[in-house]
Amino acid sequence: MISRVRTERLIAAIRPFVEAGVVPGAVVGLRERGEATVHAMGTTAPAGDDPLLVDAQVRISSNTKPMVAALTLGLAQDGVLGLDDPVERFLPELADRRVLRRLDGPLNKTEPARRPVTVEDLLTMRLGFGWVFESECPAVDRATELELGFGPPDPPAPPPPDEWIARFAKLPLLEQPGSVWRYELAFAVLGVLVARAAGRPLDVTLTDRLLTPLGMTDTAFVADPERLVPAFVRGQNGLAPFDGVASSRWASPPRFADGRGGLVSTAGDLLRFAGMLLDGGGGLLTPSSVIAMTTDRLTPEQRAGPSAATFLDSGGWGYGVGVVESSAGHRYGWGGGLGTLWYSWPDHDLAAVLITQVLPPAVEVFDAFTTAVESSLSD
Repeated sequence: MISRVRTERLIAAIRPFVEAGVVPGAVVGLRERGEATVHAMGTTAPAGDDPLLVDAQVRISSNTKPMVAALTLGLAQDGVLGLDDPVERFLPELADRRVLRRLDGPLNKTEPARRPVTVEDLLTMRLGFGWVFESECPAVDRATELELGFGPPDPPAPPPPDEWIARFAKLPLLEQPGSVWRYELAFAVLGVLVARAAGRPLDVTLTDRLLTPLGMTDTAFVADPERLVPAFVRGQNGLAPFDGVASSRWASPPRFADGRGGLVSTAGDLLRFAGMLLDGGGGLLTPSSVIAMTTDRLTPEQRAGPSAATFLDSGGWGYGVGVVESSAGHRYGWGGGLGTLWYSWPDHDLAAVLITQVLPPAVEVFDAFTTAVESSLSD
């Protein structure tokens, strides 16, 4: 049974940020011991009149990653692929990788990769390519020029999957496979690999194998214009439009169904996904797959790396989820750069989700949300 006190505490923690205009509205949801509740507050736009509803559909950005990870583990269970498989089994374009000698060095100064990239390297984001914060990096600059997607999700922008992977194959890796955790390009590669392995596009495979069985009817790579709400970007002069509804960049099927962050969803659907994991896989994943997915896979050195220090905040990374040991116990989950957050506390059979619509997410809102849940669990 869901704790009324916990629900009220969570709502009370978020409401001041809505009233202050930090976010125009918010949806908070809890799933506890198999029961779910969702509450909404505020409006769909700054100073707007339309209330934000509990079933509002939003762009969940990086909350896409855990779903693609779960799909990959399901395919591994069925023998469609193996976590130890070299990615070139499905992506021959990525055979015989070269690796930069220096992160800030020219693209033609490389050495051979010591081993192939594996499927597990993609799940753990140890591909050897991703965001660079600690230096200049001509290879990342070139990836941006090739429209591989370094920035907020933009469904019409990247080329189709085969062309995308062909462009990526032109670049050297930044580090040796398996050595460094870097956000987030590995999940774009993983999406292409999953589609190749399954023999069907990523959106079709994800829908058939994960979304439909879980009843996640509001989660897709194309938005429902009746349910989608606008998204905003935070600037010096307040909140400005990022993506609308009638002209949304999510209104049409993307050329590239991006495993990094292309989905739209609702609070209710995020709780359904969280519930599947809390229930030991819900018949879609085995309990051992859930444990593997939600266990930290990184070494201490990898957790201390520049990309991990920026995104993981002293936590770790499993397969598609962040992993944290806190005062309330083990938790796992992830957030989306357009304002969504999900965490589960398996020791308490509890999941919590937060839906907002602002890029970048308000750190103080995310922190208040997590603190409210964990303080209620620690009482």
